Amino acid sequence: MMTIADEAVVRAPPQLCFRVAADVEQWPRLLPHYRWVRFHQRERGATDRVEMAAWRDFGGPFRWPTWWLSEMRVDENEPAILFRHIRGITRGMDVKWAFLPHAVGTHIRLTHVWDGPPWPVIGRVAWESVIAPHFVRAIAQRTLAGIGRESERRRGAGETS
Repeated sequence: MMTIADEAVVRAPPQLCFRVAADVEQWPRLLPHYRWVRFHQRERGATDRVEMAAWRDFGGPFRWPTWWLSEMRVDENEPAILFRHIRGITRGMDVKWAFLPHAVGTHIRLTHVWDGPPWPVIGRVAWESVIAPHFVRAIAQRTLAGIGRESERRRGAGETS
């Protein structure tokens, strides 16, 4: 298994950051690299099923479409958002958004855990040299930065949770 961790300190309270990140239906409005987010199954307090699509920008007009379907669980007590990719090239990947109190607001930790696609011989190499750094991490860092900006914007507008 390989773990990728991306982190940011955001100048907004943990509950506000958590609420912004958990509202995944708004991601395409907040995050220009997201193409769409669609719920296939949604039940309060249960595991949801959500389809997501994003662009991996390579600069200028060059970008690659990405897509995945996940089971999503929101843990308001921790607080955390948990995804398990069930379709797409990253099937089997576990993703966790954690929101920890920090002196200036919130330390957000975004982790992706996976051992790569089940491709004989090249699966792990493809994961470690292409998929992880050039797709998963690139999209995750943009998503984390965008959630941080929106949380800080809302804090500045007087929202606290």
